[in-house]
Amino acid sequence: MSAKLKKQEENSAKLAKATVSLNQIADSNITPRNIRKTVKDSILMLQDQKQSMAVRAANAISLLDDVAQDPNMPSFARVTLWSAVSELESIREQ
Repeated sequence: MSAKLKKQEENSAKLAKATVSLNQIADSNITPRNIRKTVKDSILMLQDQKQSMAVRAANAISLLDDVAQDPNMPSFARVTLWSAVSELESIREQ
């Protein structure tokens, strides 16, 4: 297996893990509506196949950084969000 293919598989796994974490926030009833909407928008951005994985991750991080500062965000959602952002930050181009 080539290094490029291996890196692509690692990035796909990281993207999937981050998406699962973001879905937990988006599906939670105690997460405020505006935060859920932004998280859902970032999930859609991550699924956009027209852009490279690194660009999708960077765009989603940009959206999520703004919402992470929201004082109305429940603590579980903030920790989960930071975990997802950490996964996305580790995605790099091959």
